Amino acid sequence: MTSIEVQALTKEYGTRRAVDHLTFSVLPGRVTGFLGPNGAGKSTTLRLVLGLDRPTSGTATVGGRRYPDLHEPLRRVGALLDAQAAHGSRTARDHLRVLAAANRIPRARVESVLEETGLAPVARRRVKTYSLGMRQRLGIAAALLGDPGVIMLDEPSNGLDPEGIVWIRALLRRLAAEGRTVLVSSHLMNETASFADHLVVLGRGRLLADTPMREFIHARVRPGVRIRTTDATALRAALSRAGHDAVQHEDGHWTVQHARVDDIGRVVSEAGVPLLELAAEEATLEQAYLDLTATETEFAAPPQEARP
Repeated sequence: MTSIEVQALTKEYGTRRAVDHLTFSVLPGRVTGFLGPNGAGKSTTLRLVLGLDRPTSGTATVGGRRYPDLHEPLRRVGALLDAQAAHGSRTARDHLRVLAAANRIPRARVESVLEETGLAPVARRRVKTYSLGMRQRLGIAAALLGDPGVIMLDEPSNGLDPEGIVWIRALLRRLAAEGRTVLVSSHLMNETASFADHLVVLGRGRLLADTPMREFIHARVRPGVRIRTTDATALRAALSRAGHDAVQHEDGHWTVQHARVDDIGRVVSEAGVPLLELAAEEATLEQAYLDLTATETEFAAPPQEARP
């Protein structure tokens, strides 16, 4: 299978540098999540890889070749950047047939991807009658049409209903399990955590992280323990004697950071503290991402103040 290789990639628009000397690889056999705040350069990078923009310097290749140099590129790379790209007056089937004819892809493949994306029952309808979720499915169908070894999707869950979100998760994992190279750009941290094996994170056009997802999370956010009790005084005293700091929250539960359930359970049990709840609070991708990108966000709203 084929990898995506980005080497010292830079893109400038006048005096603004949208992509700043990026170097990373997207390898086969795993789903790579492509993350970053608004304005981080993700969309520009995808466009550079797909030959839609020309880099100021550096290279972006697929299997060692620039996208414009690929023969019948839809057979090599499938991409969804804009769900609105299909002509609204065409039917979904005709849209896919045009793409298939341009890349010498058998017509039977059109019917196959319509079935795979759940669009077969509405394939004769004009695209302008489609909902956003249906247009997303059509864009994914187009990306899969050439049975490519490389799949690049920008916000593929956008507009999908719950069933569609479950479907796209399974699809991404299957494509990676088949040995394909899968790159998925998303703003949805919880959704990315459900399918990604590896992360590439950008901030202000620069590479912030290129690492397995679990390592990314554990390097930045340590797990804690959640506790509920009917005797807050005894709980605080027992934890303090054991060297733990606990924070009480408005709903009454307590959190002990940088601790394990086994250790905290032993402490409160030996002290005879009555417990209503004792559970691990796992570190999340969202927490780790926000920790890393806190100073890299170009567009951010001011913190919300609590109302009296």
